[in-house]
Amino acid sequence: MQHIKPQKNTVRLWRCAYRGGSPEALRRRLAAGPPPVKAKAALRVAAPLLSAPVADRTNWTLARLAEEIGRQEGVTISRSQLSKVLRRKGSCATGARATHRRGARMLTPWPESACG
Repeated sequence: MQHIKPQKNTVRLWRCAYRGGSPEALRRRLAAGPPPVKAKAALRVAAPLLSAPVADRTNWTLARLAEEIGRQEGVTISRSQLSKVLRRKGSCATGARATHRRGARMLTPWPESACG
């Protein structure tokens, strides 16, 4: 069994939820907060661009792809955040599969399992 050390306030919230409902009240819920607007916009633009056959598509760097997302969707996303979004969805720009040209990282689509 794994031991955890929750904060006192967390335990207080758990006890209150349990008393007010049932064990169902302790189930995980989605975190509160705004929806991931930039991530969804990035994927709407990046998916078709990166799914084109490699022979027929532009080599997209994170910087160029972020600019294209800004142009098409009107949102700005940093290269680091864009890299995280793409990695979660199965396209990586790191490791041995990345192509380098003039110091820029080129995006190569590959299976999500390879992104680790």
